[in-house]
Amino acid sequence: MDSTSISFSLVSHMLVLSASLGLLLPCVKCSSDFSTLVYKKCSNQTYNGSTESHSQTLSSLFQELLPQSSTSKFFKTTAGDENVGISAFFQCRNDLRNDECYNCVNTLPKVSNSLCKQALAARVHLDGCYFKYETDGLVEETSTHELLHQTCSEKKVVGHGFEELKNAAFAAMESGVVSEGGFYETNYESLHVMAQCQGDLKGCDCGECISSAIQVAEEKCGASISSQVYMDKCFMSYTYYPDGIPGNSYPGKLGRIEYKIKTKMFMLINCRIIV
Repeated sequence: MDSTSISFSLVSHMLVLSASLGLLLPCVKCSSDFSTLVYKKCSNQTYNGSTESHSQTLSSLFQELLPQSSTSKFFKTTAGDENVGISAFFQCRNDLRNDECYNCVNTLPKVSNSLCKQALAARVHLDGCYFKYETDGLVEETSTHELLHQTCSEKKVVGHGFEELKNAAFAAMESGVVSEGGFYETNYESLHVMAQCQGDLKGCDCGECISSAIQVAEEKCGASISSQVYMDKCFMSYTYYPDGIPGNSYPGKLGRIEYKIKTKMFMLINCRIIV
């Protein structure tokens, strides 16, 4: 057998082995459907003018937003004419690839048109991205800390240590989302946590929003095995895996959590001193 045949055979075996391992290794993110509807919020006020004008303006917005989603996770714009003006933005989860963000945003127009139709303002939140628009002149009072949607799993965690682990992870998440620019995701032992702020909410304001979301999760969800909390300008989630996080070969220990908290906590303390 010549060297070319040996090399080809070796490469073939490596490809088969790699494919087999790929099938065996668990992947939480792989199974996610980023276009799954999480919630929608449509204004009770509807556009009284030409339906065509409103639809065309929304269509123009999406035509401008969609190309941006292939390179950016957050983008704001406005569109309109002498009859109607609309401002809008989209945001993707920061852990999505560019093509995943694009595909998610590409789903939003159909979902929004189906669910909110002629609403003067709407927010449609999918698992991987969301979109918000508001017609000029519409006055709707909102707060950064306003609760828009939350879920708590019916299944509860039984046993000791969960509260301590969750509190430590939440503290790290609250400070980490500030130090890492508005997005934080990590695994602590059997707990997966994620937090993200709206793209134009930075620093301490972002941390305070996540702090409010954590408080909602604590008060409303308690020992639930998972929870998602969506505020007006941020969201957070956690999921507890009793048998360990799939694919997490290096589970963190509580001491490591405490170390990470100490190295980042000064940022959170500074925020609270300023406030």
